[in-house]
Amino acid sequence: MAKSLPEEIVRLEWEMFSAVSNVGGQASCQRDPDTFAIMRRSQAESWPEDVQESWLGDLEEAKRNGRNLMSEKYAWMMESTFPREFLRIADRLPRIDEKTLALIEEIVSANVAWKLETAEKYPRLNGQGRAVRTAEDSPWSTSFETYLRGELKTYSPETLRRLHRHTRQLLKEGINGAERTLLNQSKRYGYASLAAAEQALSRPRRDS
Repeated sequence: MAKSLPEEIVRLEWEMFSAVSNVGGQASCQRDPDTFAIMRRSQAESWPEDVQESWLGDLEEAKRNGRNLMSEKYAWMMESTFPREFLRIADRLPRIDEKTLALIEEIVSANVAWKLETAEKYPRLNGQGRAVRTAEDSPWSTSFETYLRGELKTYSPETLRRLHRHTRQLLKEGINGAERTLLNQSKRYGYASLAAAEQALSRPRRDS
């Protein structure tokens, strides 16, 4: 049976993610494919099919060319978290033109606003994740904004154009894209709604 687009995306993303080299060896999250699949599939499923198809094509082309887009994503994130070290590796990363950077920043801006809105509505759910803004970055903690910006810099111009178009449509319709992804995650953990997931996290833990 053929895999769905999100399944194929997650398969290739995991292949690259689990191969990322880290100082001190493999990170614990690289030994947790189930959580990775939930998070990444929840994102992919929030996109329309044309964005899924384009990103899958990016992953397939990168694999053919021996590129690890997950490694590149973490390298781009170092521009904020480890700026001095980033300068040493910047010339190894693909050049991104100004027009494409402008698309990235528009997508990032929308998603940061959505994330802040979602954090206000569901503080406990949001507390399970990253800080939101790049200003909150440190060598030990990477914000949602920096993470997203680094990831978008690994997308092809065509994927970014499609995602930008989708983002603008969500804004026009008053739909919170971050909330949509968070709902997908919550459903995969067995909750019917974000309110149900937030309520579950509000209950005091019982000692075992």
